[in-house]
Amino acid sequence: MSRISARIAAIAESATLAVDAKAKALKAAGRPVIGFGAGEPDFPTPDYIVEAASAAAKVVANHRYTPTPGLPELREAIVTKTKRDSNYEITVDQVLVTNGGKQAVYQAFASIVDPGDEVLLPSPYWTTYPEAIKLAGGKSVEVFADETQNYLVTVDQLEAARTPKTKVLLFCSPSNPTGSVYTPEQAKAIGEWALKHNIWVICDEIYEHLLYDGATAPSLPVLVPGLADTCIILNGVAKTYAMTGWRVGWMIGPKDVIKAATNLQSHLTSNVSNVSQRAAIAALTGNLDAVHTMGEAFNRRRKLIVGLLNEIPGFECPTPQGAFYVYPSVKGVLGKTIRGKVPTTSAELASLILEEVEVAAVPGEAFGPSGYLRFSYATSDEDIVEGIGRIKKLLTE
Repeated sequence: MSRISARIAAIAESATLAVDAKAKALKAAGRPVIGFGAGEPDFPTPDYIVEAASAAAKVVANHRYTPTPGLPELREAIVTKTKRDSNYEITVDQVLVTNGGKQAVYQAFASIVDPGDEVLLPSPYWTTYPEAIKLAGGKSVEVFADETQNYLVTVDQLEAARTPKTKVLLFCSPSNPTGSVYTPEQAKAIGEWALKHNIWVICDEIYEHLLYDGATAPSLPVLVPGLADTCIILNGVAKTYAMTGWRVGWMIGPKDVIKAATNLQSHLTSNVSNVSQRAAIAALTGNLDAVHTMGEAFNRRRKLIVGLLNEIPGFECPTPQGAFYVYPSVKGVLGKTIRGKVPTTSAELASLILEEVEVAAVPGEAFGPSGYLRFSYATSDEDIVEGIGRIKKLLTE
């Protein structure tokens, strides 16, 4: 008899966190590693948010349990913020505050997926999605769009993958890992297709404020109002406000789904840290000046890293319009001899790059098919120049 349950034993470690941990361990050992693995802003949380948390820590009421679905003030702030940023009108009982976006992802799938249900998963995808689907008993059906499509799936591709068992579509725009953004027309067509076939849509909007070159990412239930009753929106403060460590996310959805997810959370984690919730209130009710300042830096780095990557022979890097990732194809490098080694997969290439020039990137296998690397440009301009420069030197020796 196995010591570990089959359900949990089947779950893979987060590849992005694993790469980040390895890079940090090497740096701690004195190695000059440059890490492009972690998906988190390299800026401190804005001062006014930290100050709100500091004040909240001294209030005795915040030392106690509070309602599982979230502090009433935070849920109201999320309602107001959703109207402000998305023009989507919701009510407080459609909101559940979660311990980071990952808990929202897990609970969304757990609340609507039954064993045997199929979930259409556009690929490349964030590494956590298939594991959350698996935990819920569902089956991921990957729908792959390569660099020639700017990593954006089409309605025709989704329709070809649809079966009588299809229950859910995962929709993420701007995308992790590619940074690609669906146009409003593309998103609306996908929403209308899902509505026509009575397919739930789980929308991950965590990168909603990180957009460039005039791109927009309207919320699906705004584009297709009829979708509101079969749509769950996932979001949080992590990426927008540089608050990855504060662990505050949320779900927005139909009242019955939110009630079911709240019941689950009441047994799973109870309420989110009250100090973090108070910080999130300050973030959502404050202005977006700090967000825009970070966005300007990300935009500069985006242009820098795309230009440098496209100078490397065998790399092909589309220009992303959102998030803080680039996702170059490295298929032109695979199969070539590099310092006596011949990588045939992007996983092998990523390992070789880390070993030979101490630069950490996440291989495409973490997000779908091999042949790609993900680089996060949520790091300094100097590290981008140095890190990509090391890779170029390695591959052009």
